[in-house]
Amino acid sequence: MSSNASHADIFGPKAETYRIPRSLLLACLVSFALHFGVFITLGLIRFAQRIEVFTSISSEAEEEHDVDPIQPKFDTKVSDQVGTDSEIAMFTATQGVSTHLSRDMQFEMEKSVDATLDVPIPAIDELPQPSKTDVLATVSTVGTTEHAGGVEGAVDRLAWEIANSLREKKTLVVWLFDVSPSLSIRRDKIAERVENVYKQLTQLNVGADMALKSAVAVFGESCTIVTDKPLDDASELVSTVRAIKSDSSGNENTFAAVLKAARHFLPFRTEMRRDVMIVIVTDEEGSDPDNLEQAIVLCKKYGMRCYCVGDSAPFGRKNVEVPFQMEDGEKVIGVMQKGPESKYAELVRLGFWGTNSHDLDDMSSGFGPYGLTRLCTETNGLYFITDNGRGHHQFDPAIMRNYAPDYRPIIALDRDIRLNKSKLALIEACSDVEREAQNRKVLSIAMPRLDFRSDNDTVLRRELTEAQKPIADLDASLDNLLRRLEEGEKDRAKIKEARWRASYDLAIGRTLALRVRAFGYNSMLAEMKANPRKFENSDNNQWRLIPSKEVSSGGSVKKMASKADEYLSHVIDDHPGTPWALLAEREKSVPMGWEWKESHYNPNPVVAVGNQKAGPKFIEVETPKAKGKPQKPMNNEPPRRDI
Repeated sequence: MSSNASHADIFGPKAETYRIPRSLLLACLVSFALHFGVFITLGLIRFAQRIEVFTSISSEAEEEHDVDPIQPKFDTKVSDQVGTDSEIAMFTATQGVSTHLSRDMQFEMEKSVDATLDVPIPAIDELPQPSKTDVLATVSTVGTTEHAGGVEGAVDRLAWEIANSLREKKTLVVWLFDVSPSLSIRRDKIAERVENVYKQLTQLNVGADMALKSAVAVFGESCTIVTDKPLDDASELVSTVRAIKSDSSGNENTFAAVLKAARHFLPFRTEMRRDVMIVIVTDEEGSDPDNLEQAIVLCKKYGMRCYCVGDSAPFGRKNVEVPFQMEDGEKVIGVMQKGPESKYAELVRLGFWGTNSHDLDDMSSGFGPYGLTRLCTETNGLYFITDNGRGHHQFDPAIMRNYAPDYRPIIALDRDIRLNKSKLALIEACSDVEREAQNRKVLSIAMPRLDFRSDNDTVLRRELTEAQKPIADLDASLDNLLRRLEEGEKDRAKIKEARWRASYDLAIGRTLALRVRAFGYNSMLAEMKANPRKFENSDNNQWRLIPSKEVSSGGSVKKMASKADEYLSHVIDDHPGTPWALLAEREKSVPMGWEWKESHYNPNPVVAVGNQKAGPKFIEVETPKAKGKPQKPMNNEPPRRDI
């Protein structure tokens, strides 16, 4: 076949020319255009290449002449952000890198600093360190009062405390003596006991190498350091104590004396690294309570423990009358400030009506005076009770331990009182009673008049009217006191402390009982004035008012009597063996109602003074009244003297 063959020659005579349909051609063009557009679009997109930058960390330091060893250099080159774009993203190195980096940098920096700086090392061992007994001792928040069994027992217990201190480090004991005449016998007892105690400490080998030193200071109106330099010999200490002279010229500024002694012997604590124990020997609270907080702060700051050899505070009272013998042998009765045992008065001091209460006057609280006991508590010391007073009633210390006063800082005590309406009402009521007693003497309850002459109705009415006047004032005061206490009844259930519960229940119970008696007394007298009774026995000429279990003065008074009985019963049942229970029992022993009883009285007795013809002559004998200088007591009671 030649190259010039035609189309027909190749495909045959019936062959036709092939043509692409227009629709297919259009589809191809559209597809091409779309693919071309896609390629163009992809060609315009730029893909950023991720470059991982690895920081090469070398532990080799630069040459010393290129790097200032004191001023490190920092690279200011900006690094890429690694991580997400969140707000908490930050530049950090891995844990392994950071540990390795910091360790090497710290090592090189220490080498550079050691080579260039000469920093003196502080003498840490020169600072006073607390002893193990201070660190391991538990801090009590309810007080540290101990019944040591007299002066001898207190000194023996102190010897144990001194021995424990000496086992840790050298110790200085500062004896701070009250120079009051009432302390002369106690000072002699301590002098006798101290010499024996110090010998025992020497035998225990805890006082070797002059580890135990002693100093003596005395105080009254002012404080005097007797031994400017501490003593090593026990015999010198004893002779120094025996040489102390009594002085009753002024007050006992106890806490100012503690401050002066602590400051004077402070170098033995801070520079010589000795334990310092301050032993206060006194029988009163102290006349300068304003210095208490300063004494606590100073002694606590430098770890100087305070101890006290003292007396028990009277229950709910500040001053008591105490007989003692002067150095010259004279016996006197001194009015001494031995209390109170708590910061604020918590006992509403009301007299008793219809019963003898003299045996309750000097009742012991079982705790030391508040200021001294708190000083011992805050400084981790002890208060030793050597004398429980002349009270007829003593209470088990194991029971009373649950009724200890609150010795926390004043700010904590005040906040606790403000948060409880019952406590606040009790404190305010006690303050009101003391204020009224000082101003008008109306709450120092005396036995009211119970016998009323009835020669005729006029005499009877006059005597009834005169008897009503003081009781009307008393009833008004009791009503105000009761209103004050009832303001706190809503928070009574919130009180957790046994002491506060007993004090509040006793206060409101006794106030209610006295109010029932006072109101009933006046009601009975008013009724008798309005309608005088007739005697069943014509020979009788006197009406007598006697206590009765039945309250017949109206429904409201009966409710008060029932409420009083309920509160007093709570005190007796919930707080047995305590002063509060004793006072509640005494209050309940007298019925709260009244009733009239007729009786007969004889006129004033007469004595025949002569035998004359006209017949015997009689004169009335009256009780002699003292005029001018007071007479001596018939029972040879020693004279009273304020101390």
